[in-house]
Amino acid sequence: MANLAAAVAIMLALRLGGGELVVRTAFGVLLNLLVYLNNDWHDLEDDLVASTRDRGKTEYLAAHRGAAVRAQLGLLGLLGGFALVWGGGLGWPLVLGAGICAAYSAWLKRRPFVDVAAMMAWGVAMPAVAVPPGCEAGWWLLGQLALFSGVFETIQVLRDRDVDAKRGIRTTAVVLGRGRTELLARGLMIASGAYAAWCFHPGLVVLPMIAALLPIPAVKVEAYWNRVRMLLGPTLLLECALVYWRAGTG
Repeated sequence: MANLAAAVAIMLALRLGGGELVVRTAFGVLLNLLVYLNNDWHDLEDDLVASTRDRGKTEYLAAHRGAAVRAQLGLLGLLGGFALVWGGGLGWPLVLGAGICAAYSAWLKRRPFVDVAAMMAWGVAMPAVAVPPGCEAGWWLLGQLALFSGVFETIQVLRDRDVDAKRGIRTTAVVLGRGRTELLARGLMIASGAYAAWCFHPGLVVLPMIAALLPIPAVKVEAYWNRVRMLLGPTLLLECALVYWRAGTG
């Protein structure tokens, strides 16, 4: 649920009032519950045969499929009503965030190139709960999150490449192969650094560029993924700090 943490950071950077902060955070929590329940529901059959998954949670969901559908419909109705009553641009994060997640879980994650593009769009839609209409600085931060999401999705499909290939799933990493997928990940990191330098401050190019130079291991990709997070996460926090400071001095 890193998107929720990013959304809170953006709200603080934009200096939103306490009421807005509480309402938008609550909306983000409910939206995350909806999309992750929907993802688990779509992945249920795969998770039942995967030995690495949480068996207890998966078996509970399998035994309560109807309740899971009703819970999703209930959350969708609650969020829709919430967005209509409060306004503030919350409707489109609901439509796009939930819509992209459902499409990704059902089809798009098995489509090469579309899988990465969909997660980049999702990386904007979910934390957009933080940005009220008219907050231009928030959109620049969301653009950075789109690039970061592309990086993380590329690493994920690279990690799962061998398993996906054996199961006949054609992800970006399966189609491109390991070498070109690594180049794609590095290219997105370089693009992230260029974006940070151009939109926020030249010094912010450093951490994404370090991430782009890290060696990508053939095994234990999860540890590499965490190292990349430790470089890109502080980049976003520094950008938020700059936005906060500029809003106070503007």
